[in-house]
Amino acid sequence: MTMKAMIFAAGFGTRLYPLTATRPKALLEVHGTPLLELIITRLRWYGFRELIINVHHFADQIIQFLEARQYFGLEIQISRENDHLLDTGGGLKCAAWFFADGAPFLVHNVDILSDLDLRALYASHLHTKALATLAVSTRPSTRCLLFNQDSVLCGWQNRQTQEQKIVRLADAELLPLAFSGVHVIDPALFAFMPKQEVFSIIDVYLQAAATHRIIAFPHDHTRWIDVGKKENLARASEIVQALRQKEGW
Repeated sequence: MTMKAMIFAAGFGTRLYPLTATRPKALLEVHGTPLLELIITRLRWYGFRELIINVHHFADQIIQFLEARQYFGLEIQISRENDHLLDTGGGLKCAAWFFADGAPFLVHNVDILSDLDLRALYASHLHTKALATLAVSTRPSTRCLLFNQDSVLCGWQNRQTQEQKIVRLADAELLPLAFSGVHVIDPALFAFMPKQEVFSIIDVYLQAAATHRIIAFPHDHTRWIDVGKKENLARASEIVQALRQKEGW
């Protein structure tokens, strides 16, 4: 089975300004290598051969970069969000045609670096036959997803405002876990997407979780960092060095 993946690379990189004033976040370098190349390299290393990348901010730079690298020897398609950003849910919906084969696929934010075993995440999703499997951890985060004792998504919480949205009842206290920007999705999720263009994938998950299983994939034992924050760039370089040594690329 050919494994497919999508990379979210359309964002403005506002938190990284002024580094993103003249180039897209996806092409910011960490330890001498653009973020997009790092994510593509890891996906290829774990056996993903067909990718689609959404683009908006400095889209032509990303396309020129891929052409110069001969698309890293993979089948890579581009999903252009020309007029405006579609957010994570809308961006995925726009690329739905790429996943018409009905097989589960992986989605990866371009500004997330980790040593998460992507093959294990994908295999776990196939085993549980969930609608989606979300990489999560117990790290500090203002917004968390709430899971029951069976690792099934039941709601969402803003720890700062104490706002909660519960979509599935549970017999015990729910466990708050932070979403890590990496997930595996069954194409059946597209049936839950709204008609509008711009929306968050988290909202779709919460709607679907009322009747279908969205499963947690905890990875507290792994390295993980959000490179979308300037203060994390130095530590990101350390993670890249560790990744190259561990995975051999």
